[in-house]
Amino acid sequence: MGKINKLPKNIWELIAAGEVVERPASVVKELLENSIDAGATDITVEIQNGGVRYIRITDNGCGIARDDVPLAFVSHATSKISSAQDLDAIMTLGFRGEALSSVAAVSKTEIITKTRDEEVGTRMEIFGGEQVSLDDAGCPNGTTIIIRELFYNTPARMKFLKSDKSEAMAVAGIVDKIALSHPEISIRFIKDGRQTLCTDGTGELKNAIYSVYGDEFSESMIPVSYELNGMKIKGFVSKPFYARGSGSMQLFFANNRFIKSKTASAALNEAYKNSIMVGKYPACVLFIEMIPELLDVNVHPAKTEVRFSNEKAIFELVYYAAKNAISNDASRPQAQLKSKPVSDILQPPIPEAEQTDLYSLNSEATTDKPPVFSSSPVINTEENIPSRIQLNAPERVTYKKYNYEDEIDLSVKTAEAFSNPFDDDDDDDETVYSENPNKDIKKGVDSEVSFKYLGEAFKTYIFAEYNGKLAVIDKHAAHERMLYNKLKKDNGSNGSQLMLKPCTVVLSKEEYVAVTENLEMIRSAGFEIDDFGDGSVIVRACPLNLENEDVTQLITEIAGYLTQNKRDILPEQLDWVYHSIACRAAIKAGNKQTDYELIEFTKQLLSDESVRYCPHGRPVLIELTKYELDKQFGRV
Repeated sequence: MGKINKLPKNIWELIAAGEVVERPASVVKELLENSIDAGATDITVEIQNGGVRYIRITDNGCGIARDDVPLAFVSHATSKISSAQDLDAIMTLGFRGEALSSVAAVSKTEIITKTRDEEVGTRMEIFGGEQVSLDDAGCPNGTTIIIRELFYNTPARMKFLKSDKSEAMAVAGIVDKIALSHPEISIRFIKDGRQTLCTDGTGELKNAIYSVYGDEFSESMIPVSYELNGMKIKGFVSKPFYARGSGSMQLFFANNRFIKSKTASAALNEAYKNSIMVGKYPACVLFIEMIPELLDVNVHPAKTEVRFSNEKAIFELVYYAAKNAISNDASRPQAQLKSKPVSDILQPPIPEAEQTDLYSLNSEATTDKPPVFSSSPVINTEENIPSRIQLNAPERVTYKKYNYEDEIDLSVKTAEAFSNPFDDDDDDDETVYSENPNKDIKKGVDSEVSFKYLGEAFKTYIFAEYNGKLAVIDKHAAHERMLYNKLKKDNGSNGSQLMLKPCTVVLSKEEYVAVTENLEMIRSAGFEIDDFGDGSVIVRACPLNLENEDVTQLITEIAGYLTQNKRDILPEQLDWVYHSIACRAAIKAGNKQTDYELIEFTKQLLSDESVRYCPHGRPVLIELTKYELDKQFGRV
């Protein structure tokens, strides 16, 4: 007996539906594309419970004639193409004839439609691919499709759906892209009874960007218009300062169809290569126009993966368009230096009778005479500072000149060695670090380590003589590693600080879903962060030593990482977050620290042998032997 069986219709229909309908967002995408192909200028999308229980899409398109309604739900029935030659010049969004049949096969579907030529409309119900009813209906011109109980007959697929919030944001992401791709269509999106999006349908792309992503994003964009090799590109790219932690905000459209193109993304990133930091990504909303014959959209049922006949031409088109936009950006602020006459700045000294003692409570100034203030700015030189002003400074002590031939005693406490930095003499270069220079630093309990602090170069590198070698320390990389180790050891409980002003971080739909699904992980790293709704989160507290702007950028980077690395396990995600926090909180190259701070820092570094490489893998310490130095100077 043969082993090959022909599958029943109900089975192969479910298999075919699975290629098109993966989640509620897939349903919304297919139905929206049908509405656009029908010539609609006004579309409303409504969902409940993430679209799993209820989806309703209403348009004012051409509608479907009664005789065609049952046929529209038959697999591979379409009005978009009629021959194989049509596949070479597809201008419609849909063309496979699979959307309605696939949706109806896994849901309880209701359609209400009417053409302009019909006096009454048509209402039909299909449950699980089987027609249940076909009746007359009073309705306006256009089509309304209602999807209930998605995957009710395929419970196994229900198990792979995410939370209602995640599914709703995935639907919102689809609606956003459709709204951007067709700014001439007014699109409304209603989620659980609340309208979250409404575009004006004026055809202005900038207005659609504003409606979808808000004011901050739209104002950060630079217009693009370029033509090369018979192809056109238009839209907007972000200003360099608005670079993001991921490429999720790079939106490309080919002939008004949203596409995913590694070639276009690579070209855009290359155009910004010398304008933004390494590891950052520009944002864009770019439309590529070409003849249909040069574009193959028949690659995958989702129709987002495409092939270009000439990938090199696409790379050059995107690259030069973005490069020119950045170079010609007239909105970049220009420094304007305006000089004033010296006479306007320097004023003659105020007579002593008009001067007021603002520093000393024991001043001779009387309380019955009001203070006199000058209306003009005054530069207080030594000649016009009143001699009776007292700053009540602590008593100063004398500096002692440090002999760099001696070793530093780092066992001396701060209060002993640096109790008072002032000196009665004006010799600011003479400093004493220790009165007992021959003691060794203790490392742990059993071993000892000693070093001689030599100084700092370029506000970046620390020099010390250690173990008969010259140690050169990258202070930022070393401090980054120290903070990273501490965060890992303490499981992120290194302390947090309340922010003076909570910051709201606006994310893309994909980033928002990734962050809200990992809120507990982010909180465990020292953030007080909550879901703020509609694609944004609010941060009220952050790990120590982070500035407000660092917090916004860091949350964006975390969102980008979580979006691109969804399969990473929790320990890997935490390690990445700890690393990012440590990098931003570490002392920066170019920042000035006191000698004592650098000495204590060097002591900690050399006492901990685990701090030899930063989390990036770069060395934090380079050792040079005397022989290596002698060789460089030709002494050996």
